[in-house]
Amino acid sequence: MLGLALRSVRQRPGRFAGTLFAAFLGAGVSMAFNSLHDTAGVSGIDDTSAETLSTSGGIVGGYGTVLVFLAIASTLTVNVRQRGDEIELLRRTGATPGQIRRMVVGEAVVVALVGTALAVWPAMLGGRALLGAFHDTGQVARSVDHAFGGVALSAGFGVTLIAAVGAAYLSVRRATRGAAPARRGRLRTAGGVLALVAGAGSIATTFAMDATEPMLMAPAVYGAVLLSVGFATFSPALLRGVLGAVGRLLGKFGGGSYLAVQNTRERAAELAGVLVPLVLFTGVATATLYIQRVESHVLDASGLARSVEDKNAETLNLIVVGVIVAFACLMVINSLYAATSYRSREFGGQRLAGATPGQVERMVLIEGLMLTVTGVGLGTLAGLAGLAAFTSVRTETGPAQSPLLWLGIAAIAATAVLLTSWATARRTLRVPAVAAVTAAA
Repeated sequence: MLGLALRSVRQRPGRFAGTLFAAFLGAGVSMAFNSLHDTAGVSGIDDTSAETLSTSGGIVGGYGTVLVFLAIASTLTVNVRQRGDEIELLRRTGATPGQIRRMVVGEAVVVALVGTALAVWPAMLGGRALLGAFHDTGQVARSVDHAFGGVALSAGFGVTLIAAVGAAYLSVRRATRGAAPARRGRLRTAGGVLALVAGAGSIATTFAMDATEPMLMAPAVYGAVLLSVGFATFSPALLRGVLGAVGRLLGKFGGGSYLAVQNTRERAAELAGVLVPLVLFTGVATATLYIQRVESHVLDASGLARSVEDKNAETLNLIVVGVIVAFACLMVINSLYAATSYRSREFGGQRLAGATPGQVERMVLIEGLMLTVTGVGLGTLAGLAGLAAFTSVRTETGPAQSPLLWLGIAAIAATAVLLTSWATARRTLRVPAVAAVTAAA
């Protein structure tokens, strides 16, 4: 089946573009930050520089690992779901479930290896840029040279391959065996509850810390991330709640609005792959940017010079938010592109049933608007929870910040969702309706 997997990837590379991009981006982030561990392990480096590099590599490398899993899992899940007809045809022509699983897992391995290999050189450049940033802030001695070795490579290839194989196996196992929805629902619910409890516990520990503790930001930010993951787990049900609240109203604004409500209700579970990075983007950006803003105001008001620890914390926060926000935003675009581009047959059927291309485009835009409202709303709740805890301890007051920063975050999220949805739908609608309906899955 490995030969079949290789032929499948060569013959239809576009099918795997989303997964390849996720593997490339995720492996690149992981290797770039884990190369700081390689740099910290070079002989002759001073203790302060080694500690800064190890801390940065550990914290951001850990975030990167989680993001790689989420990104590859979401794109592979969408890929396997969209190949339901093809998998069913293979079963009817004699392929066993085991053979199909080996084929899909083999495809995932090939794509993961190619994506990671392509990411090695950009990761080296990224690692050097990160080291240069630490040089500029005086946190790492300028005599320290960048190293890219075993830690970075093993992290990049290992994490990406494990994520790809695990996600592919679970997705195709559901497709070939029809795993019980009730069992999957219980596992998803348990995972979501665990993330919410852990996030609330992390935020609660902030209140037990001293206001001058250098690591005060950490539990608040970690808590916001975990709450974002927990909220994202329940986002399909919450999306249906949004539809229940505004569905009838939207349904009165023409055919496009009616189609949007019906399709979003039916595809709520599938849209979780888009909502997860969207909630993470909003939650992490809101918590980290506002928390760093509060911290900077407190330090400036004190009139004291910033210590090395203060500089490390600020640099780490900005790097973390930059990497996670950029990664999550790109994954929103990637997931939406993959999900929308495979709806050619659906769009063709709607057009043959009487819908105009304009109504289909409006349907997609309204779907995107509902996704944005749900994702930004949940992410904002998670981010505000971390911000409220940090601000209460650090300043002994509640959070009183300008909404302009949040409006910028929401605007970026809305632009990414709506522009990607509209542009992909417009491109997909160029295929004649009859050709789209009769095309092979």
